[in-house]
Amino acid sequence: MVKSPTTKDDAHALFHSLRSAYSATPTNLKIIDLYVVFAVFTALIQVGYMAIVGSFPFNSFLSGVLSCVGTAVLAVCLRIQVNKENKEFKDLPPERAFADFVLCNLVLHLVIMNFLGRFPYLAFSRATNAAAETFEDKKWSSSSTTRPVSGSEVGHSHAFIDALSEQDLLFGIQREVEAGTLPKHVAHSMEELYHNYKNAIFQSGNPHAEDIVLSNMRVAFDRMFLAVKEPFEFSPYHEAIQEPFNYYRFGQNYIHPLINFRESYVGNVSLFSEMEKQLKQGENVILISNHQSEADPAVIALLLEKTNPHISESIIYVAGDRVITDPLCKPFSMGRNLLCVYSKKHMNDVPELVDMKRRANTRSLKEMALLLRSGSKIIWIAPSGGRDRPDPVTNQWFPAPFDATSLDNMRRLVDHAGVVGHIYPLAILCHDIMPPPPQVEKEIGEKRLISFHGTGISVAPEISFQKATSSCGSPEEAKAVYSQALYDSVCEQYNVLQSAINGAKGLDASTLICMVMLAAFVVKDHQAV
Repeated sequence: MVKSPTTKDDAHALFHSLRSAYSATPTNLKIIDLYVVFAVFTALIQVGYMAIVGSFPFNSFLSGVLSCVGTAVLAVCLRIQVNKENKEFKDLPPERAFADFVLCNLVLHLVIMNFLGRFPYLAFSRATNAAAETFEDKKWSSSSTTRPVSGSEVGHSHAFIDALSEQDLLFGIQREVEAGTLPKHVAHSMEELYHNYKNAIFQSGNPHAEDIVLSNMRVAFDRMFLAVKEPFEFSPYHEAIQEPFNYYRFGQNYIHPLINFRESYVGNVSLFSEMEKQLKQGENVILISNHQSEADPAVIALLLEKTNPHISESIIYVAGDRVITDPLCKPFSMGRNLLCVYSKKHMNDVPELVDMKRRANTRSLKEMALLLRSGSKIIWIAPSGGRDRPDPVTNQWFPAPFDATSLDNMRRLVDHAGVVGHIYPLAILCHDIMPPPPQVEKEIGEKRLISFHGTGISVAPEISFQKATSSCGSPEEAKAVYSQALYDSVCEQYNVLQSAINGAKGLDASTLICMVMLAAFVVKDHQAV
């Protein structure tokens, strides 16, 4: 009786028969088989890497897999052709086979990436300077932080910074929500912000709008997500963080493509040059201004960074608590010099926190006093206590009235600093870029509407308290008169801005020096942005 072979024997026999058959296979066919093995191995490595880092950029993943599969398919087709025609080629050493595979795989990868419309190498070379500078490793001068920067702030979140498409960005938001690392309401606001920002950039008519949106929004989402994971705590006086990650440049790059420089205006630019001289002499400068949007600091800095770069980067903004608590706004605030205060408009939102807010404001006033005593400081403040709102009936925008007490407190700090101080009225018009909600809201996380539009700033000559109030009979009257004088001057400059920007005069209305600098911006926009 013949003994039936065991399963182990069958397997052994099958292995030896396959081995014998493959040994008889011509070397050139073995080389083709190596292509298939290389392709599968490369695809597995790519999938494994993405699984480890927790990021699956769709286009990158798709192009990598398709190129590997394509290489394998070509190898199989070549083998079929060799068998069919019984062709013989020169035997290739494994090293040559591997080199051929890598070359074929790379060519397919680049072709597929280009076909998918996400060719990052070309995209970065043709994107705007503003977008590209976001990723610069260059360290910018004159910066210090309020506290040591953690490793997470230096690094990036793979969920967003590696994104190669809109789908990658939005999928990254959803994935973090499912992982429990991103609150749903923040995720909703991020998605809303993306679409609004995208619409505004495309509204500009820029031929590279898609690249600009992707470059700026993935960095913005990266910073916002990191701010949620490890919330940054602002001190009463916060100095702009410019290294190791340059939050200042990040904010500039983000707002830059939203400004229509052809219809933007800077008034009385010679007065800004006068301010720079005063600052170099150790004197202080105070800008009493209206307030229109969260983009005000970036707009001011962008309109002045060519003519008055020192002012552009050195301004200290008196900021409300909302811009340092809203996760979508915090990364932009981290790139500005801030004196953090609680606005009177929101002082009583939560009765239990009123005392805490008042103590915090007292600490900020002490910090401001110390800064003014050191001299060479330029501080921006909006005595209205919040952003301008349109008239509910006419829908016309105009500077909100100043709070005389807040302005008088500022004036007293300047007078008692022991350093010469100058107070200038400043008007800003930029509400179309990022308008505030129609009414003041208690909740953090407002809806952010965004558009591409002209902007403007205009400064008036400084107003002396002594001259403006020389005929006043009491301190209270003097306080009111001085506040009104500054407000009237701001309104006058605001009317100039409305005529220049909304009247579509733009560059033609700007003062000569500034007109040349804004024209340079326009040329830059035309060539790159």
